[in-house]
Amino acid sequence: MASPDQDLALALDKDGVRLTVEDTLATVTLTNPAKRNAQTPALWRALAEAGRLLPGSVRVVVLRGEGQSFSAGLDRRMFTPEGIEGEPTFVDLARRDDAGIDATIAEYQEAFTWWRRTDLVSIAAVQGHAIGAGFQLALGCDLRVVADDVQFAMRETSLGLVPDLTGTHPLVGLVGYARALEICVTGRFVGAEEAVASGLANLAVPAADLDATVRDLAAALLAAPRDAVVETKALLRGAVDRTYDEQRTAERAAQARRLRDLAGLGE
Repeated sequence: MASPDQDLALALDKDGVRLTVEDTLATVTLTNPAKRNAQTPALWRALAEAGRLLPGSVRVVVLRGEGQSFSAGLDRRMFTPEGIEGEPTFVDLARRDDAGIDATIAEYQEAFTWWRRTDLVSIAAVQGHAIGAGFQLALGCDLRVVADDVQFAMRETSLGLVPDLTGTHPLVGLVGYARALEICVTGRFVGAEEAVASGLANLAVPAADLDATVRDLAAALLAAPRDAVVETKALLRGAVDRTYDEQRTAERAAQARRLRDLAGLGE
């Protein structure tokens, strides 16, 4: 894998989002540490654009935030009557019909969905606060490595809203319904130790070691053959919706494809 200063290509740098590519590894960085990487619709559009701009060579994507916090959630201006210039306020959104509200939220969600594409493995490197939209963005990734100072929280319900940026499905899958309900409704903080114990995070490390640990994990993921990783991810992602016997069948079909490819007999 390339060193940090070797073959580094800047593909996007706008609205608080920077995308860099090093051969098979891409890094998406939230770049507004002065506001604790608060999120806006413009940032969401930039994140969605980053996903569209990924070269086909990329196999692993790292998501990180500059500064002390990964992301403290929505920009507070979104909760004010004035809102953010050029963007709909919550009141504006509420005045739309159901189809209009649905279309707007679906557009916002695009920033949170592409991280789980079958052809990629995504890793969120999370330090400090990951609140609300920040929590849901981390949940959008396949894997989470956290610093020992991490503080996850889902605050939407406390504000009279619901988590709507695709975080509820992975949260329930990771920690179970009862714990997910309790985390969302109370809005409490989840620290590093609980995050690892509950399955919310893969591992926790000292904050100073976070970037190096994530880079080592990325290298380990890249060491496996790409097609086998893609098939394995698809197999595991689909397991939750299959019966035991259906999963056995899916395993056999996936292995048959791998065997033919290895023997040079693939279609």
